[in-house]
Amino acid sequence: MPFIPHTQDDIHDMLQRIGVGSVEDLFDEIPDDLRAPPLSGIPEGLPEMEVTRLMQERAARDGAPLNFIGAGAYEHHIPAAVWQIATRGEFYSAYTPYQAEASQGTLQLIYEYQTMISRLTGMEVSNASLYDGASALAEAVLMAVRINRRSKSNRILVPGALHPAYRNVVRSIVGNQGIELVELPWDTRRGAVDPERLKAYDQEDVTALVIAQPNFFGVLEDVDGLTRWAEGRGVPVVAVVNPVSLALLKPPGEWGDRGADVVVGEGQPLGAPLSSGGPYYGFMTTRREHIRQMPGRIVGRTEDADGRSGFVLTLQAREQHIRRSKATSNICTNQGLVVTASTIHMALLGDVGLTRVAEACWSNTRALGERLAAVGIEPRFEADHFHEMVFDFGVGAADTVARMSGQGVLAGHLLDADYPDLRNCVVACATETKIDADLDRFVDALKQAKAA
Repeated sequence: MPFIPHTQDDIHDMLQRIGVGSVEDLFDEIPDDLRAPPLSGIPEGLPEMEVTRLMQERAARDGAPLNFIGAGAYEHHIPAAVWQIATRGEFYSAYTPYQAEASQGTLQLIYEYQTMISRLTGMEVSNASLYDGASALAEAVLMAVRINRRSKSNRILVPGALHPAYRNVVRSIVGNQGIELVELPWDTRRGAVDPERLKAYDQEDVTALVIAQPNFFGVLEDVDGLTRWAEGRGVPVVAVVNPVSLALLKPPGEWGDRGADVVVGEGQPLGAPLSSGGPYYGFMTTRREHIRQMPGRIVGRTEDADGRSGFVLTLQAREQHIRRSKATSNICTNQGLVVTASTIHMALLGDVGLTRVAEACWSNTRALGERLAAVGIEPRFEADHFHEMVFDFGVGAADTVARMSGQGVLAGHLLDADYPDLRNCVVACATETKIDADLDRFVDALKQAKAA
């Protein structure tokens, strides 16, 4: 949205209207010793043309590499209409919709978003979104503890093949609340949790089970087997899913015999660009029976006294609005602008379009694997995948990846820092944005890097 600054005349008129001599007078209640000193090292202001040139030069330093890195943030095609609409003033500068009579457009959009995400995940209820996928999982773990009050252990089974950042964030948020995270090992051949390994917990007090689909390696888990184990023991299931994958895969609401209890994930693949790491948002859905344990906001549809449809904030069980002891969470907001983009994105693509995207992602990653196998680079795991695969690059993988980057190809994410057992392994992703020439360029860059 264009920025139009106030002129000095505008500022003078506003100050005069409220009876203040200067902007500084507005802050005269702040003691001098608490005021920040002037900023040093900040250059003088530049004209618009020079600012544009400066920012273009800074952006050019990043280049325009061919990107095969996924690992939780994915490069997808975003139709031009998505952000053209999302950055209209009505959405771009909209504040929290506390006043329903003045916020019908924003409330309706969030209501539509909740409907779309609920249908995508196969669940009954969605909230208005959370900060990001990792913190959404932390909220889901806390929610699962509230759901399963019969459990006294507060032990959460978490797959070791869950995104490392998600595990770290969850541990940081819930670790000091008496909640224990127990990591489930992944099968070294398949790269997924073996449901048979859960038998060790048959007689244990388990509060909840987390299932990632697909997991950090891009591998598809046996979601039905894992869910049925939990169902048989009255253990809530928390699903962590990629929303694009749900256009092809069984939704969490249909896992096992009853489905998952809570579903979360990162919404970035639905219309948010790879914008230096954000902003993104987390989605959360659940069963209707758990709705009062869900954090954040829920927008609902109602009728006024004249029978006209309208939208309202139905539930906001957070500490801003109710007694802190009764609040489900201290989460304060939802990521409204990115949710706006996602809603527009899903509406434009529709179910057929989203399915085509998912199919292209799966097909391209499979094609990349076939090309790499032809030059002796094999997949690390023998399992079905979605749009990421782990490849063993052999000795010196870090140097190989660095040399490929020098050729303008970002080969993927090295795993050894988080998974020492996967030293020299790289998880690579090929979304619908890749064409055959891109896959060939990947292989050529790899061969040159290894020959160097």
